[in-house]
Amino acid sequence: METHKQTYRLKIPGETENLELIRSFVSHIAQMGGFDEDDIYKIELAVDEACANVIKHAYKGRKKENIDLVIEIDFNKLTIIITDQGVGFDVDKILNRDMKEYLAQMKVGGLGIHLIKSLMDDVEFKSQPGEKTEVRMTKYFVKDGKIEGKQSNE
Repeated sequence: METHKQTYRLKIPGETENLELIRSFVSHIAQMGGFDEDDIYKIELAVDEACANVIKHAYKGRKKENIDLVIEIDFNKLTIIITDQGVGFDVDKILNRDMKEYLAQMKVGGLGIHLIKSLMDDVEFKSQPGEKTEVRMTKYFVKDGKIEGKQSNE
């Protein structure tokens, strides 16, 4: 099966003021790819949350650091890869957190990763503390309840 993949890149300073530009960039590509309004909103929100986490937690407000976004789009999915060179984090600790216990503590924040996972179809985190963190999130095209172009054995 022929796969025609398009790749788009954006390298931008990790500043809160740039979140709107990032959302517009991602939203425009998702729209060009044929996603419906609901999925575009979910993609935009997931990317906004991931980039806001980079600014707040990875860079801790240091404005000179860049956020790298790569968007790959093909016949059945859109994949967004967000990379930063911030402090990193323990991925397993966050992903394996007891959410019932965490929510019972009434803490403010800390749910961004879970939000991203609920909005996208696949999400992977790779973090090398002190070097870089990569978040890879994918949204599949769905038509009539089926993923477009996805083989039945996938």
